[in-house]
Amino acid sequence: MMMIISYLVTHFSDFQLACIGSFLLHKSVFFLSGLPFIFLERHGFLTNYKIQAKNNTPAAQEKCITRLLLYHFCVNLPLMIASYPVFTAMRMRSTFPLHSWKEESAQILFYFIIEDFVFYWGHRILHTKWLYKTVHSVHHEYATPFGLTSEYAHPAEILFLGFATIVGPALTGPHLITLWLWMVLRVLETVEAHCGYHFPWSLSNFLPLYGGADFHDYHHQLLYTKSGNYSSTFVYMDWIFGTDKGYRRVKSLKENSDLKQK
Repeated sequence: MMMIISYLVTHFSDFQLACIGSFLLHKSVFFLSGLPFIFLERHGFLTNYKIQAKNNTPAAQEKCITRLLLYHFCVNLPLMIASYPVFTAMRMRSTFPLHSWKEESAQILFYFIIEDFVFYWGHRILHTKWLYKTVHSVHHEYATPFGLTSEYAHPAEILFLGFATIVGPALTGPHLITLWLWMVLRVLETVEAHCGYHFPWSLSNFLPLYGGADFHDYHHQLLYTKSGNYSSTFVYMDWIFGTDKGYRRVKSLKENSDLKQK
């Protein structure tokens, strides 16, 4: 690991690493983690764990991939390049020494907490009538989400998501490796939340307050004014403000029904 980092630092500039490197890492993790769920849905594998019975058509899946490639290269990449002054202003560095694992862990936990707070309020505002109709409805074109739909959104929403993700690191001045690790974890989380499957090994079965696919899938199934479940990773904001009551009620009814059937 140290050899790889040393090679990157000595052969590429901070600009190349922060902008082009981050872009390539993001795309690789996003598509490698998201594409398998298209394969599962198309071929009917692991249907016992699928949250909704409905499947997306191949045409709908291909439309999503085409739009994503367009957004990534025409919106995300220029945005990352233009954001380089932000990286330098937030005191990001790529040189040695690296942070200790304790410091990295604390920073990433802090990033999750900050991102959850910013995302919750921004997402809730996006569900007001005008913003939903003009911006957020693009993301909700898929009532049955799959992994790649996590980043299928209006360009204006992409800007907001970028802000919510970067505000934590901007406050701490991270090492580039910490920033990359945060980005990878955030991508994996949002792909999992939109994957459309709830497995026995899903993190929501083990981590308290973690939302996951079951929590977010409910959000996609309902009308914009009644959906709730606005949180990103951890669901404490929905719990505090009572915007998960509908989901909790439905989940309780389903659990009671399952117990009666047994």
